[in-house]
Amino acid sequence: MITIDNLSKSYGSAQVLHGLTFTVPDGQVTGFVGPNGSGKSTAMRCILGLDTPDEGHATFDGKDLEEYGNDRSSMVGALLEPTWYIPNHSARTHINSIATAAGISLERANDCLELVGLSHVAGRKIKSFSLGMKQRLGLAIALLGDPKHLILDEPVNGLDPEGVYWMRTLIRNSAAEGKAVLVSSHLLHEMELTADRLVLIGRGHLLGEHTMEEFLAGGTATVHIQVVDPASFYDAAASQPELSIQAHPQGVMDVSAEMAPEDLARTLGELARDTGAIVLQMQTQRQGLEQKFLHATSNAVEYRTGGHA
Repeated sequence: MITIDNLSKSYGSAQVLHGLTFTVPDGQVTGFVGPNGSGKSTAMRCILGLDTPDEGHATFDGKDLEEYGNDRSSMVGALLEPTWYIPNHSARTHINSIATAAGISLERANDCLELVGLSHVAGRKIKSFSLGMKQRLGLAIALLGDPKHLILDEPVNGLDPEGVYWMRTLIRNSAAEGKAVLVSSHLLHEMELTADRLVLIGRGHLLGEHTMEEFLAGGTATVHIQVVDPASFYDAAASQPELSIQAHPQGVMDVSAEMAPEDLARTLGELARDTGAIVLQMQTQRQGLEQKFLHATSNAVEYRTGGHA
């Protein structure tokens, strides 16, 4: 388990992190999300010891990372900004030099290149790589020590749809093997498919820590319904104060309420039965992660668009 306790960080007079405290459990993918400028990358750098926090610390299985000494690469692997390479080095030269410095075999380095799908281009200079290829190389390096934990900052940046699916599968499989995985992404639909838990931050403050199921539960549900004899059904629905109704032609309505989608669908089915209305179609809609995220972070955005130039 990765434990983050009271992490604070300032640059000059600007405080970037304000006492962040959360956990990254073994065997789960923890999504780390927040608006741009919320401090996610800074927090990850502090967790890894690449930046020194003003207060607080992170522990890996109860120990500070430096306590693991030369075994750090087997404790945690990280993928941060892919700007760490020497442009004229080949991918193989680069990963081999890192493996040698860490006391890891070149056979393992080759296996990691194979795992991320780069073995056939490993002789090419890194400066010729696309962003997605650099991401794959960065992940190969993160996996060199067969680490117990993974910290990945925007790992699907630059990947095509096949690459995004591949990355999601690798992350999910890593958690299934018992690793604690902390991953940030601005692609919230992808996060919804990948993460078991969410840690939300805004302007360096912790906004919440939830399971994905908890975060997506409740809130506003909408049912798209079409009925025969809409007048009587509409009147009955409009008499329910908890329901908000938007009527359309041909007996179509969008009905919203602060309840679970299945409960709203059940309520509308009972109203149709009581009024004798024949239901032609009914589709439930639940707020996805993106809508929930925008609501949860609405007061914590760094830059806000306005209605006037």
